[in-house]
Amino acid sequence: MASLGLYMLLIFSCQYTSKTRGSVVTDSKPSATNFIRTSCTATFYPVLCFQLLSIYAGKIQQNEHELARAALSVSLAKAQSTTVFVSRMPKVPGIKPREFQAVKDCIENMLNTVNQLNHSMKEFDLMNRVRVQDFAWHMSNVQTWVSAAVTYENTCIDGFSGPLLEGRVKAAVKRRVFTVVQVTTNALALVNQFMERHQATIAPINIP
Repeated sequence: MASLGLYMLLIFSCQYTSKTRGSVVTDSKPSATNFIRTSCTATFYPVLCFQLLSIYAGKIQQNEHELARAALSVSLAKAQSTTVFVSRMPKVPGIKPREFQAVKDCIENMLNTVNQLNHSMKEFDLMNRVRVQDFAWHMSNVQTWVSAAVTYENTCIDGFSGPLLEGRVKAAVKRRVFTVVQVTTNALALVNQFMERHQATIAPINIP
């Protein structure tokens, strides 16, 4: 009887532990997604921001650095896939000379976008290792490169201005590139938010 009682106690303990662990995992998910949702309100496109970043809630949790990094990573991935897409446009049957030139310029701008975002990702990955006094300088570099990426993206879209460029090539390119603009703009907003909140937590240095 004593053995049976001990056996039942062990089963109950295992079930309780399992339920407890399950509740912890379940509770952490909403807090992470709520953190992302709230943070995304600081962006220009909050719905898109939450849609793309909530996928990484398990990685982000409530970490502002991981949130901004995820936003940059998503932006880079979107820019890379869009660059591949635009690079195929010159082969579209019946493409007009003006469209061809606009696409060619857009490809160059999107390659520059990818380059700028690559720089920003590498610089941002240094943030957990830099000295406090160097933080603002490194973050300024990230902001500059992400801002430049947005400029290149918009320059691509501007290249299709004018009635002579109306058509399916323009529509397809603008639709894809504008999504990259939205994602990159959101990433910049989250990078700015991370910088502001991080600096607010740094105690001022008293210089004698």
